[in-house]
This record gives sequence, structure tokens and C-alpha cells, in this order.
Amino acid sequence: MPRVNAVLGTIINTGRSLPFIVLLIALIPFTRLLVGTTLGSTAAIVPITIGAFPFFARLTESALDEVDYGRIEAVLSMGGNIWHIITKALLPEALPSLLAATTLTIVMLIGFSSMAGVIGGGGLGDLAIRYGYQRFNDQIMVGTVFILVLMVQGVQMGGDRLVRALAHRR
Repeated sequence: MPRVNAVLGTIINTGRSLPFIVLLIALIPFTRLLVGTTLGSTAAIVPITIGAFPFFARLTESALDEVDYGRIEAVLSMGGNIWHIITKALLPEALPSLLAATTLTIVMLIGFSSMAGVIGGGGLGDLAIRYGYQRFNDQIMVGTVFILVLMVQGVQMGGDRLVRALAHRR
């Protein structure tokens, strides 16, 4: 099992080390094979998903590693099986950290979806590229940046509030 973990860790670290814009371009052939196109929001889903997965996987691993092993031992000593360990020890104890990881991933996905505008992925990134950058319209650029900042702030504040509420329940 340690060897499998090392291989998975290497794959996850490799995925995390690639800049998203490079991943967008590098996955064009795979995206065409998978969804039949390389432009538009359907095509953008492939690199966004592949880019987000290693990030969220590493955050989830960290959240679950933070759970005190004493909790797991307590469930085992009471005759618990793997399902009991997951539902009675790991998930309840790691829930605030998992929610924080989810919040960070959503914020990252907002940034990724904006960058997907480079390949015509739609949304605010596409709007910013087509009508702001390519037409030298500073108002549209500032407007899209403002909307993105508001979206990120809203998600982050909401996620932080939920994490605090769950953390105080212990």
C-alpha cells in the first residue's frame, strides 16, 4: 500500500505543479477525443476537472490526516468496521477542514473557469477576452474583474462562516 500511495502522490503533485493555462493547451487533443470539440464550455469542463482534482485530493488528504488516531482506535476498540471509522470518526472530525478545502477548490474553480475563456470556454473569462482585451475596452475588463472578485469574496466568506460554525460545535 505505501507504494500505491507514493505513486498516487507523485501523480497528484505532477498535476498540481502544472500551470492551468499550460494544462488547458496540453489537454486539447484529449479534450477533442473525449467531448468532440476543443472550444466552448463543454470543452472547458475537461481541463477544469482534471486541474481541480489533484488540488482537492491533496487538501482532502491533509484534512483526513489531521484526525487524531485516538478517535480511530476508539471506534476500532468498540468493534467498529471501516464504515464506522469513516462515518463516526474521520468525517465528523475532518468536516470543518473538508469544508475549508471545498471552499478553496470552488475559489480555484472560479479562477480556472475564467482562464478557460482563452479557449472560448464561455463565462466571464470569455467576455473579458473577447470584449475587453481584444477590443481594448477597459470598462469591460474592470467590470469582469470586479464581478470575479465579488464572487470569490462571497464564496470565501460563506465558506469561512460555515467552517467556523462547524468548528464551534465540538
